[in-house]
This record gives sequence, structure tokens and C-alpha cells, in this order.
Amino acid sequence: MTTPAELLRSFARTRASLDGEEVTYWWSGDVYSWAPDEPYQHLFGFEGLNVARLVQDAEAGSDAYRLLTREAGFYLDPTSREILETWRDLPVVHIWNDPANQKWRPFPIPTTELGGQVCFSLEIPLAYPSPLPVAQYPVHSAGDTYKALELFQFFADHADLSGPAPSVPATMSWTRMSPWLPWMARGQRPGGLTFHCRGRKLGSYAEVPERTRAYVADHHPEFAHAPEVWSEPNETSWTYFRKLNPPE
Repeated sequence: MTTPAELLRSFARTRASLDGEEVTYWWSGDVYSWAPDEPYQHLFGFEGLNVARLVQDAEAGSDAYRLLTREAGFYLDPTSREILETWRDLPVVHIWNDPANQKWRPFPIPTTELGGQVCFSLEIPLAYPSPLPVAQYPVHSAGDTYKALELFQFFADHADLSGPAPSVPATMSWTRMSPWLPWMARGQRPGGLTFHCRGRKLGSYAEVPERTRAYVADHHPEFAHAPEVWSEPNETSWTYFRKLNPPE
């Protein structure tokens, strides 16, 4: 991994598969709230999955890729870990991001050597105009600018990366700092959420917990597979909420 192109190729084998086969990541964790002068609260459990297909981006060169994915995430009762349908008498809007695509070009991905492992770190600060302006969504919008911090770590063994396989086993962690979720109806109240999760690359989608596969099959069965073709823009929790609740 001495050049950005080689580094991206190793990361691609960790995050996805160079042969274009579908790759499923699954993760589990918890969601905590913070607000001035209030104690931290354990609001939700959380479970998510992403099904991805990596393809060459021929228009951008031999070292460029497109990652085609769908991503779902579910808010859970923090004690029973059951998928929630309501929270404090409000309907829960789960994550159904279709698509959640990425364009990859060689870049110096931060890595950390951990003995026999390597950790790829992606630290993504976000700030852009919110799909939910306060004037249109005074009860559901935290502000006119969406600001969040997404922190990913992917772990793979050096021994696997030194081999020829197009895809290598991997584990991951994800931390996210975000505003209140729109469906929580907190308006512009100070504070927000922290997601803290960990997970792994599965052998196949069939290894997703049965309860979760059944929920996907009942609600959005297309999320069992990655998209076939590139599309944009990406869906987010905020744009999905807007689709469900268009401005009057």
C-alpha cells in the first residue's frame, strides 16, 4: 500500500469486493442524547445493514470505482432491542437510504498499524443546506444547515490483504454525531444525538439476523440487494422524511 491507488485497492477489498459481488455489512449499537444542562440519555438501541456492489468507474480511469449501495437502519427499544414503531407517542421513521452511493478516487486514506491488523479511518464532517428548512419544518428541523460528523473505522488482517482474494474479512466501527432526528419533533432545541456502533462484513445477506431480514422483507424487500446501476442524489434520513412529509 505504497501509493494512493494501491491503498484504495486494499480499502476496496476491505469495504467491498473487487469482483463486483454483493457485500453485506451489518452493525449494532446504541444512540445517546445530549443537551445543555441535561444528563446523557440512552434513547435507542440501533441496528443497520448495507448491501454494496463495487464497479469500475471507466469514465474516471482504471483506479476509480463506484460503490452502489442501499442502507437500512432501525431504532430499537434500548432494553428489549425490539424494533420500535413509536417513541413517546410519535411514529418512528427508520432509515431507508436508497441509494447511498459513493464515487471513489485514489486518495491518502488514513491508516493505523495494529499489529497484525490495519485500520482504515474515514472522518467525514458534513455541513450543507438542510433539506428541512426551519421555515417549512419548524417542529422537525434543528436548523437551516445540516451539520453532522461521521466517523468510520474498517479493520482487516495484513495476512488477508497480502493474498489475492478480491474481498477480505473485516470488522468496522461507526460513530455519528447528528442533530435531533426529524421525527423526534424537537425543533431547534439545543442538543443532539451520538450513535455508537460496531459490526462486520458478513459472508452473505443470509447472515443478517433473521428478525431484521424479516422486517426488511415485509417493508422494503429491495434492500436485500445492492442497486444494479448508478443513480443520484443519495437518500438520507432528512430527505426521506421530506418525501414522507412534503411541505404544504
